[in-house]
Amino acid sequence: MNGSAPIYDLAIAWTWRYDDDFVRLILEASRHLSLSVLCIDSATLPETIDLVRKHKILIRVFLDRASDEDDSFVPLARLIQKQYRDESIQPSVRPVNPLDLVGRAADKATMHLEFLANGINVPFSIIISPYNHKREVELSLSDLAKLGRPFIIKPANTTGGGVGVVKGAETLRDVIDARRHHRNDKYLIQETLKPAYLGDFRAWFRVFYAFGRIIPCWWDDQTHTYEVIVPEDEQVFGLGGLRLITSKIQQICKLDFFSTELVFTRDQKYVAVDYVNEMCDMRLQSVHRDGVPDTIVGEIVDSLVTFVKECSQNAKTGRGY
Repeated sequence: MNGSAPIYDLAIAWTWRYDDDFVRLILEASRHLSLSVLCIDSATLPETIDLVRKHKILIRVFLDRASDEDDSFVPLARLIQKQYRDESIQPSVRPVNPLDLVGRAADKATMHLEFLANGINVPFSIIISPYNHKREVELSLSDLAKLGRPFIIKPANTTGGGVGVVKGAETLRDVIDARRHHRNDKYLIQETLKPAYLGDFRAWFRVFYAFGRIIPCWWDDQTHTYEVIVPEDEQVFGLGGLRLITSKIQQICKLDFFSTELVFTRDQKYVAVDYVNEMCDMRLQSVHRDGVPDTIVGEIVDSLVTFVKECSQNAKTGRGY
């Protein structure tokens, strides 16, 4: 390892323009903790890959907000992953949400079975194979009857912003048509859940896990808008289950940063409906109506830079990550 190579406590790769505010807040918080940050965009990507491959720069923590959206960033993400798993490189770079874990967590069919095995309630679901593996639908009319109407159709691996999700499906024809859109993907056919009401709130939640911190929010599945859950809400409505379930989900997926969607149903049980969202939308609510409350984004940024600071200190003392 080149001892004279520049060292960056954090490297951030991003391409989505709506991430600009999130990155700006990370940079501000990093300066406050005297952390060095390398920003990687499309223009600097080729040079960065070369420098990382040749160990001419050292990165302590890598935050990838690009490779899921822009394939040109995939080689960098894979290189970081390889160096992270290579025990001969010490200290190695620490990716936020290592690539191999992301692939597993993003598969809704895999997470569905893992949640069931670990005692987490999930919607009644039927998993069907990809269209290109088996063109005939493995779904009978009696299966559809168990789902009830309307039901939901979800591709297992196509994620982000509800891409490919069909709500309000009614018939076998809806399933046949939907699975042709992502022909190499498994599909989940799920019952539609009805939330309880807690005060004036629909009991639908999005919960963030950020580097050891659990942050639950009210989230309206109809308007896609957030509200902060204050401590009084947790006490009055008995929402401790949100933290317990999210902690259990983290033990299953092992990601550093993700969100999950939970519902408290009319029959008084928590059900996970959007299992692991491994690329969280961090648009600010002050700018976008359906964005995340600014205070919560601030908590997540604080958790991230604290994590980076700890990783950097551990690397300097030889304790690893």
